[in-house]
Amino acid sequence: MSKASSGKILVIVESPTKARTIRKFLGKNFIVESCMGHIRDLPQSAKDIPEKYKKTPYGTLGVNPDKKFDPLYLVPKNKTKVVTALKKKLADVTELILATDEDREGESISWHLVNVLKPKVPVRRMVFNEITKDAIEEALEGFREIDMDLVQAQEARRILDRLVGYTISPLLWKKVAYGLSAGRVQSVAVRLVAEREHERLKFKKAKYWSLSAKNESGGMEFESKLAAYKGKKIATGKDFDSKTGKLEAGKDVLALDEKATNDILNGVKGKDFTVTSVEEKPYSRKPSAPFITSTLQQEANRKLGLSARETMQVAQKLYERGMITYMRTDSMLLSEQAVKAARKEIKDRYGKEYLPDTTRDYGKKKVKGAQEAHEAIRPAGRTFAFPDDAGLSGAEAKLYDLIWKRTMASQMVNSEHKQVSLKFEVGEAQFNASGMTIEFPGFLKAYVEGSDDPDAKLDSQEVRLPKMKKDDKIKVKELSPNSHETKPPARFTEASLVQSLEKQGIGRPSTYAAIIGTIQDRGYVTKVGNALNPTFTAMVVTQLLTQHFPEYVDYDFTSGMEDALDEVASGDKDSRAYLASIYSGKEGLKSKVDAREKTIDGDKARSIELVGLKNFSFRVGRYGAYVCRPDGDAEVCASIPDKHFPGDMTAAIANKLIDQKINGADEIGKDPETGEPLYALNGRYGPYVQRGDSEAEGGKPKRMALPKGLEPEDVTFDQAVFLLSLPRPLGQHPDTGKDIKLGIGRFGPYVVHDGDYRSVPKTEDFFSVSYEQAMELLAQPKKGRGRSQALKELGDHPETGDPMQVMNGKYGPYIKCGKTNVSLGEGVKPDDVTKEQAIELLQGKIKGKKAKKKTAKKKKKAAKKKAAKKAKAKAPAKKAKAKVIRRKSV
Repeated sequence: MSKASSGKILVIVESPTKARTIRKFLGKNFIVESCMGHIRDLPQSAKDIPEKYKKTPYGTLGVNPDKKFDPLYLVPKNKTKVVTALKKKLADVTELILATDEDREGESISWHLVNVLKPKVPVRRMVFNEITKDAIEEALEGFREIDMDLVQAQEARRILDRLVGYTISPLLWKKVAYGLSAGRVQSVAVRLVAEREHERLKFKKAKYWSLSAKNESGGMEFESKLAAYKGKKIATGKDFDSKTGKLEAGKDVLALDEKATNDILNGVKGKDFTVTSVEEKPYSRKPSAPFITSTLQQEANRKLGLSARETMQVAQKLYERGMITYMRTDSMLLSEQAVKAARKEIKDRYGKEYLPDTTRDYGKKKVKGAQEAHEAIRPAGRTFAFPDDAGLSGAEAKLYDLIWKRTMASQMVNSEHKQVSLKFEVGEAQFNASGMTIEFPGFLKAYVEGSDDPDAKLDSQEVRLPKMKKDDKIKVKELSPNSHETKPPARFTEASLVQSLEKQGIGRPSTYAAIIGTIQDRGYVTKVGNALNPTFTAMVVTQLLTQHFPEYVDYDFTSGMEDALDEVASGDKDSRAYLASIYSGKEGLKSKVDAREKTIDGDKARSIELVGLKNFSFRVGRYGAYVCRPDGDAEVCASIPDKHFPGDMTAAIANKLIDQKINGADEIGKDPETGEPLYALNGRYGPYVQRGDSEAEGGKPKRMALPKGLEPEDVTFDQAVFLLSLPRPLGQHPDTGKDIKLGIGRFGPYVVHDGDYRSVPKTEDFFSVSYEQAMELLAQPKKGRGRSQALKELGDHPETGDPMQVMNGKYGPYIKCGKTNVSLGEGVKPDDVTKEQAIELLQGKIKGKKAKKKTAKKKKKAAKKKAAKKAKAKAPAKKAKAKVIRRKSV
């Protein structure tokens, strides 16, 4: 076994953090190195492909369909140094251990390492589900071979994604706009978001009224609502058809308007309510299962506001630091070790009454398309570090706390509740009140699951009602008529999109973060607040694909692809034969795209009609979305600013954009200095003011964005002059003598002094920000988007002279010194860091930077010398030529 080996053993993992954590648990004869993820992949662009392959199928796809989909693997340029370093380490060891993650991705990385490094020493595969001493020691006792079924499943997925993306994307370039992309799963996710937008467009609002009462009994106030009148149930939002805005067929309910509501109010005013029914019903709630990848992403989005991508990045760091088990898992199973640790913690921290007699088993629950037999995501180890004592901060601390609480709750007893329902009679009206009390909190003591609905109350929130019995008379303090409108289906959030992808079996939990990140990066979806808003491009591309390639964006078809890849992973399906069935032959993807390319009308493909807006055509072009309207025998079009999304488009907005294009912008006035006209306009990136009619010689006309909330039609002459003078000085800073300026940037209004920026609060009137206000803002610590907060000042660095600060960044505390950043050591609290510790932590990085600069200077000097030598060598030739010329002239 490796532990007994007399020579050095090389262990390769994916990341430096994982390497550092594992080193702590291995002996001196182990060398642990990182390969920095994948060291080999399909070519990313045509320029990466070697010359000999460029005129072959490899040259367009990176895969050769004629050779059983043989892939062309290349080592990217940014990985050549990594490979060289690993080969050098491998030359001095007697054994190689591959310790990459225990999933398809990790298995694939190990296989590529063997193929690239070509080791001449024994190779072993080591797997573990958490990075703890016990887990590593156990893994050293149980090596296995590389699982080629998992490797082939990962390779098939990669090739399938390449075939679909590289075959359909060029069609989108020709028919819609250059640079668009399609993807096997990406396009289906976009379809989900786009179809929700169409549902919103088709939605018909319905108005209805309700009547509520503020009652009192025994000194306690509570609310009741009108539930029925003259024996007929009162209609609520769920009784209306979202497509027509009318009551659903067959619903025997009474929809109230304002008059009917006030008539009922007047009929019951001044009368006491009589209790006709009191029902008490006990019920219990079970805790949710421990986290799997998808549920962690959903809850982190709901509770912490983290995107799926951010959640996985933070979870990866926690795993690599040995804080949690592997974070890419579909399994709800907790190991015996984990259950024991959780039960002990529950008993010690909450009391034995919170501990069920038997352990809760979630292992039998199956997620659609579950893969890789990992545990659920839980705190690592035989004992779980309490969140407050884990030495974490920032997003890592918050996510670990969430995982710890969910794990605890999953092994606790049910929560016990009592539901109380009351009915009151007053004249011909019936009012109802309902309440809920928590009789015993059970698992709620540790954890309450979040909700996607901002209007929904958490199940743990109590609503207490006074004690009442039948025939009691209840006082009415106030009656309130309320107007309501039904709401369209909510846009997806990252949490609800993950939930939908999982339900449909599209993609796998380990890919959700990448899918959601990709559709935003590619311009198909824009995140506004927490909502994922589809762009016009998303609507157009979804329309083209559903019309001409329906199976490739079909939910069941895409889910079937995932099932097929799972069969490859289990060894039940041949990967190359499956790829051929998708891509090749008369019914294959390649043939269908070739045939459709000739029949798809590009003008129609770029255009989409929106429900309720038949007089307009919405299109996507090279410079974004635009709207067109008939104008006599022709039509007139105008750009649609990025802030307008399909589901929010109205005839009024479309007409306003087009009318402005037809009429041109009205001149606000003449610039007092240049005499040029001033305009307030709407552009693709929002409203702005402009000085001048057209591009002046040598550059564009001066433009400046409007502050949020100010519309072009409301801009005054003085405001336009003010905005076009930005950034404008407010005065000089007393310490430096340098200007303090006011301006508007990408993230809104700001004040700046010597490169130090502060946002102007929304509550302030931007046009009246004074020097004194700017000084107050600059005196405040930095905060906001993309900013790290200074927690402690440590003085200047003795070598560089730059100030050293302990900063609180997105992923935890770190030390900042000029342009150099270094993370704090594990368990180190920001308040405890000294100047000496900071200098020691920064030493390696600063020396490395100095060495790089020194090397760069040497190279520059050498290059200059070389150039000088070349110049000297050429000089005699010039002289000789000059002599010849002189002789000729003589």
